[in-house]
Amino acid sequence: MEFKVNSKELEKLLSKIIPAVPTRTPMPILENFLFEVKDGLLTIYATDLEISLKSSLNIVSDENVEVVIPARLLNEIVKSLKETVIHFKFLPNNKINLLTDTGKYMISYLPADEFPEIASVDSEKGSGEINEFSINGVELRQAFDRGSFAMSKEEMRPAMMGTLFEFSKDGLRFVSTDGHRLVNLLKKNIVTSFSQQYVVPERAVSVLSKILDEKEVKIHLSKSYASFKLNDIELITRLISQKYPDYASVIPMENEFLLKVNTKDVHDSIKRMMLFSTTSTRRVKFSITKDMLNISAEDLDIGASGEEKVKCEYSGDELEIGFNSSYVNDMLSHLSGEEQIIFKLHSPTKAVLINPVKEKENEELIMLLMPVRLNT
Repeated sequence: MEFKVNSKELEKLLSKIIPAVPTRTPMPILENFLFEVKDGLLTIYATDLEISLKSSLNIVSDENVEVVIPARLLNEIVKSLKETVIHFKFLPNNKINLLTDTGKYMISYLPADEFPEIASVDSEKGSGEINEFSINGVELRQAFDRGSFAMSKEEMRPAMMGTLFEFSKDGLRFVSTDGHRLVNLLKKNIVTSFSQQYVVPERAVSVLSKILDEKEVKIHLSKSYASFKLNDIELITRLISQKYPDYASVIPMENEFLLKVNTKDVHDSIKRMMLFSTTSTRRVKFSITKDMLNISAEDLDIGASGEEKVKCEYSGDELEIGFNSSYVNDMLSHLSGEEQIIFKLHSPTKAVLINPVKEKENEELIMLLMPVRLNT
């Protein structure tokens, strides 16, 4: 069995699916690509059992074959070649000759039956509802960028180790939280006929963020799996089965004190105060008056401290409140495109809401941050 393929076309395909190949795994078979040649179509699969990626390429071949090929070795060989035609020639001794105009390379392959079965949303057609919708790739990537940093990394809270997709009459809501901070982004322009919640794991969000472009993404959702179909690539992920916590119940309604600041000014100040915050607590203190925000931090262990003033507009009682400076920095980093933001406060122990002053069209963004106690 043999076929030919352009090296640059193959390189482009492999680069898209290699993110699903695990770097460390107790199952060595997962360090391979599954090659499937069927009716003149070459489809290549990769999986780490949590996510799977597949992409296809038209080739000229009279025969069908399925084999497993070392992923990183093949990827490096193809990447190193100038544009040329690669002639794949399958030998009976589980070897493949890769022939070009100037070179000959031999690699081993394994039978395809050793490779795990690739999950499919379609496999659940008989066991429940499959919902589908489309979204622009850039819009989806921006939604992930807004909130993916807030996903939990604690395995004791598996439901929070992903991003919630919540479909309702209001639109599509993306929620991520680790219990200390929360990002709640509503896309009002994504209207569907169904109301449902799905939790997409962090690994899928991370890989999708790297491969999404301006093209439409078709998304199919079943009880256990989600499929994201881009133009020439499909990502399939297992969904997190645990119920997502009731995020709405932690969003305070009584935060009546409003602090408006320039985003860059407060962010630059926070970054400098991080140099002075104690390593263990990362605490930074906000002292707020009518027209001035005083930001300070102190590291008693090394006898260092810092204090800065940032102009603000504030309506409310004078207030001192503490935050984890790393968490504030993360939030402000993901609000860097906003000229001004509003902190909505109530007391030194109540959650704080952060909103852009100017909302984007068809978008509603709420960020929540839990304070930390200040030493008396």
